[in-house]
Parts: sequence; C-alpha cells; structure tokens
Amino acid sequence: MHDEDSMPPVYPVSQTDKPVRRRAVFSRGAFAVEGSHVQSPSAGDRASRRPRRGVDDSMQLIDDLTNRPLDVLYTDSRLNTKPDSKAVFWATRIVVFVICIAVGFVSCLFVRLLQSDPRKEIRATLASQLSDAEHAESDLQSSISKLEQQIKAQKDTKQDTTAIDTVREDRMMSGLLAVEGPGISLSLADPVDSDGTVTTVISDLDLQQLVMLTWQAGAEAVAVNGVRIGQDTSIRTAGSQILVGTTPVESPYKIQAIGDKNSLADFMGETNLKSLYDSYAKLGVTLQLTKSNSMKLAGATDITLSYAEKEE
Repeated sequence: MHDEDSMPPVYPVSQTDKPVRRRAVFSRGAFAVEGSHVQSPSAGDRASRRPRRGVDDSMQLIDDLTNRPLDVLYTDSRLNTKPDSKAVFWATRIVVFVICIAVGFVSCLFVRLLQSDPRKEIRATLASQLSDAEHAESDLQSSISKLEQQIKAQKDTKQDTTAIDTVREDRMMSGLLAVEGPGISLSLADPVDSDGTVTTVISDLDLQQLVMLTWQAGAEAVAVNGVRIGQDTSIRTAGSQILVGTTPVESPYKIQAIGDKNSLADFMGETNLKSLYDSYAKLGVTLQLTKSNSMKLAGATDITLSYAEKEE
C-alpha cells in the first residue's frame, strides 16, 4: 500500500472548466461545418479558464486523462444515434440476398461456359456433313451401277456392224483399248559398279530404238514399264527422268510386245541384232529376251485434240 502523501494531488474540475462537446465534420447531425477538424476552444474560452496554481504541464496532462478520458471524435460519433427500423433492416438483407443469388447464377453460367468445348459443336457439324456426303456418294454409285447395267444390256442386244468393228479395230491399233495375247519381253537395266553405284547408261534414244524394232518385227501392241505406246505417246528425256508419255520410268526397263512370239523372238534375238547386243555388252548392259504365251497390256491415255481437225 502506498502512502497517501506519495499519491499525486487530484484537482476536481470546476463548473467553468468542463470540456466543450463539438461535432466532427463526418457527424450526421453537423451542418455547415467549415473546418475539417474538430474546432478548438476559442481564445476567450481559454482565457476564461482559471489556471491552476502550482500545476505544471505533466500534472495537467494526468488531470485531463483522468477527468476527460473520452476523445472528442468518439463522443461525437455517439451523437444522434438512431437504430434502423425493421423495414430498413429487412430490406437491406433482402437486397444483399438477391445480389448474392445473381452473382452465384452468373458464376455458374461462367463456369459452364469454361467447361464447355466449342470444338464439340464444330465436330458434330463436320460429322453431319461427312455423313451426308457419304450418303450422296452411295446414291451416285448406285446410279452409276444402274447406268452401266443399262449400257451393257444395250450393247448385248445391239448387233455389231461393220462400222463398229472398224472403229474398234482402229482404237485397238492406236493403242486406246486394252489387249491380251502372246508376245515377248525385253529386259535391260543400267549397270552397277562393284561398290554398288548405278551408272546411267540407257537413254531415251535406246528405248525408242528398241520400240521401233519391235514394231518393225510385227508387234501389234507395245508397252514400256506397263505404259502403253499409243499414237500420241512419246519417249523423251525431261531433266534426269525418262518419260513415256507423261509417266516417268526408271531402270530396270521392261518392253512388252504382243504378236507372234516366235517371229518377234527371231527378229529381236541376238543372232539377228548381234551389233546391238555387242554395243550393250560393251556398256555392261545385258539385254534379256523371254517369250510369253499370254500377256495383258492396258490401253493408252486418250488425248483430246483441241485444234487439229480432219482434212477435207
């Protein structure tokens, strides 16, 4: 316990020295307030206060904390406090509830939009278009089959005439129709060095010469590497490629000729064309001849003439 003499003296607040309660600028009950801070006591108020005798600044501070502990702004916030009515209370909560529902609904829509794949609809559309195209193709194939059957039926019922036979023979001689029959095959290839390097020796002129010899031997149809020689088919070099018509061919080369296989073999044999076989042997090329009882040659590509016309 402290002795009463050791306690600081306490001076009661006189009636003329009570704190002045003033409103802050944010108070709901304050109007036409000029300053942005709590108004300080005027000079007359300070002069009207009676100074305490024998009291220094520290004691005055302790006295103010003891007798006036509340801040002016706090006391101002307690002025004109009026509780909200029930209507305002519930209206506020209803508005907040509606806002929460709206935000939740929009959030759900946004999440569903993020989870949805926009490409799914595109894939479904493309799949539908593909299905329609497949059905259309199937219908066209059915129509083609029916037309082919009708054409075949008309051909079977129609009697062949001399003109038709002439046209067919002309088309066969010009190489436009596929043919089948006995014949010979000539095979040759570019030589290969000991290290496996292929030396290009055979040219388009060599193939032209062999084809011309087969025609001279009596061949009725000729093909080079499966490409039929027709009336408009050429054998030529384009860059580093040999073209038969418009089809590139490469070593090994195989020339097929349909006709009398024995006559073709005798004419194209080494006995009859010894100098040709010797020239190929010097280049390291072996020309092989084989007979065949039956071979099939496809028709040549039909070229439509745009400017050439029959002379009158």
